[in-house]
Amino acid sequence: MTIPDYEVYAIKYARRDARRHEHFVGGDPHDAPMPMDYFVWLIRNEERTIVVDTGFTAEVAAKRKREYIRTPKAALALLGVKSEEVKECVITHMHYDHVGTYFDFPQAQFHIQDEEMRYVTGRYMRHARFAHSMEVDDVVGMVRALFKGRLTFHNGVDEIAPGVSVHHIGGHTPGLQSVRVHTKRGWVCVASDATHYYEHFETNRCFTSIVDLAGTLEGYDKLRRMADSPKHVVPGHDPLVMARYPAVSKELEGIAVRLDVAPRD
Repeated sequence: MTIPDYEVYAIKYARRDARRHEHFVGGDPHDAPMPMDYFVWLIRNEERTIVVDTGFTAEVAAKRKREYIRTPKAALALLGVKSEEVKECVITHMHYDHVGTYFDFPQAQFHIQDEEMRYVTGRYMRHARFAHSMEVDDVVGMVRALFKGRLTFHNGVDEIAPGVSVHHIGGHTPGLQSVRVHTKRGWVCVASDATHYYEHFETNRCFTSIVDLAGTLEGYDKLRRMADSPKHVVPGHDPLVMARYPAVSKELEGIAVRLDVAPRD
């Protein structure tokens, strides 16, 4: 059977200024800027539209001092996608910047790993070190969605559509998952926070927000196996994504790029 191809997009909806030492376990000797971008991802072809992650709200942006460009809903609308009509949404993990506007997707079935729901509703949330990255309203909202039959659980690797699969990675959170997508340039891995920046998996270094250091390092090998090459791995927060891939249009330069075509370098 022929595997269908999909278009894949990264759409930036927020950003923040940061320094290199904030992004590496053990710090970094170079006191240089290392800003962070926040994305939602879109996977689509003529048959399907799948959104990966739902970002965060303006209220959370203000509380956490993030620069908010537009809502994820408005970001998707730039590519002609109406969030209220989306039927499938992958939640890579339950941190505030990946699940925050779930309510703007009232028809969506949410795909999540078993381990992630256990994590955010279990004993580890007693610890501020881990709970800090969650918003209680998001967790409660997803529990309510569960009781409405709108959560699809996965335990490891699952195909959610022909040519699209979710893969448990772990590390950053116990239930973190990445998405493998078949495109005209081969298998692309939307890594999300399995690697925040290219530099993390390219140099085997780890981001500071982490539950399992060993799991993160092992996860880099999983990403490499999922993708056709390291250049087919797309990190979760790196501004270089906007620089390396072609913009959807001149008007959306620096906002929305195509991941299903070869990067510029």
